[in-house]
Amino acid sequence: MKKYIFILLAASLGLSSCSPFKVRSDYAQTANFTSYKTYKIRVDDLKLNDIDKDRVLNELSKQLQMKGLQSGENPDLIVNVKANHKKITDINNTNPYGMWGWGGGFGWGIGMNRTWTTNYNEGALIIDLVDARSQKLVWQGIGSGISVDRPKAKQKQIPQILAEIMANYPPGMKK
Repeated sequence: MKKYIFILLAASLGLSSCSPFKVRSDYAQTANFTSYKTYKIRVDDLKLNDIDKDRVLNELSKQLQMKGLQSGENPDLIVNVKANHKKITDINNTNPYGMWGWGGGFGWGIGMNRTWTTNYNEGALIIDLVDARSQKLVWQGIGSGISVDRPKAKQKQIPQILAEIMANYPPGMKK
C-alpha cells in the first residue's frame, strides 16, 4: 500500500511541474559546438516593444554566458532572435446532467449545454545560432506559449521560456 501511495505522490509531483511552454530545438550534426566561444546578437527581425525587447535580450545574453559564450565584435556565432504571436480561440463545452423533475435522478427533466469561446494571443520566440564563418544555421530553438495579453505573466514567462529553450544548447549536453 505504501508503495502505491509513493508512486501516486511521485506521479502527481511530476505532473504539477510540467512546463506551460512548448519548446523544441534542432541542430546541424556536423557543427562543432565546442569551437564556439563568442557571439553577437542580431535583432533585425525582433519586432517587440522596447520593454519586452530588453527582457528578451538581457535574458538571452545571460543564458548564453551561462553556456560559456562571451559577447564579441568578431563572433563565432551570430544569434538571430525572432518573435511572433498568433490569435488562439478556445472553444469550451459543458454537458451537465441538467435539472431533473419528479422521480429523483431517474425521472424526466431537461438537460442544458453551455458553450463559450475564449480568445487570446500566444507568443513564441525563435533563437537561431548561425556559424559566422560559414553563414549556416547550426542550432535553432523555438518556444511558444507566452501569454502576450497579460503583462505580469509575460514578465515572468520571458525568462522562463528562454531558459527552457537554451537548456537544449549545446546539443547532447543536458544538465
